[in-house]
Amino acid sequence: MSRLQVEIAGIQMKTPVMAASGTFGFGLEYGELVDLNQVGAIVVKGTTLKPKPGNAGRRIAETPAGMLNAIGLENPGVDELVAQILPRLAPYDVPVIVNISGNTAEEYGQLASRLDVPGIAALEVNISCPNVKQGGLAFGTQCDSAAAVVSEVKRHSRLPVIVKLSPNVTDIVAVAQAVEAAGADAISLINTLLGMAINIQSRRPVLGNIMGGLSGPAVKPVAVRMVWQVARAVRVPVIGMGGIVTAEDAVEFFLAGARAVAIGTANFVNPRATVQVAEGLENYLASQGLTHISQLVGQVILE
Repeated sequence: MSRLQVEIAGIQMKTPVMAASGTFGFGLEYGELVDLNQVGAIVVKGTTLKPKPGNAGRRIAETPAGMLNAIGLENPGVDELVAQILPRLAPYDVPVIVNISGNTAEEYGQLASRLDVPGIAALEVNISCPNVKQGGLAFGTQCDSAAAVVSEVKRHSRLPVIVKLSPNVTDIVAVAQAVEAAGADAISLINTLLGMAINIQSRRPVLGNIMGGLSGPAVKPVAVRMVWQVARAVRVPVIGMGGIVTAEDAVEFFLAGARAVAIGTANFVNPRATVQVAEGLENYLASQGLTHISQLVGQVILE
């Protein structure tokens, strides 16, 4: 499918359809259900310096047209990823991108340094994590703290750096411009929206963490809007995500300005979603007489 081959921040991908972090495990979990070699790129689940057990209590709840999750970044830690998991991904012909999370800018720098190893195509920096030095505010909610994290990661790594933006802000464009100025090679958005559900019988929050991240089709209009805003304001490539289930959903993101997309929640109901969306994009391009996916990028008609 040569129409779909793209390069994002130096990352060569067979298709512009990636598997989003946190919804595809380390990729290996899906290996018996989908040909990993056909996925544009695998963004592995959020990785931290030390192993994390995740949040206590119920972690996932279905919502109308979506889901809430409060996993709490459960993962085995960066050392386990490098020593045990990356070697098992090496036989696959697919770019592996590692999503990283930290409590301080310095932790992000340490993670970047430890992940500057063969087998990793890029880093995706999750700036939705709480900044413990600033009273728990998420790095991604303030331009200065978001830029500080990016600068620290860039200082410790030679890999392309993709910054994943939080939608829980008043001005997504300002944050995008701040991380671009700090050296981001690409920007991905959106991360989950903050949400909550209550059991009306017990009158208690459904999630053990009380609040969680809302994802799925319900957030797609918000995601498309934010991608459109950011793509017009920055020069680096934008990767769109948020509620993509079908090829038609993905086309909206390309028209809004995204150069690649990532499939998240849809993987839980259809493990082959990444491949099927790519196939659908190929058919759409053919039906439109287009020779490459780039001909769709930013082509929304506003007049």
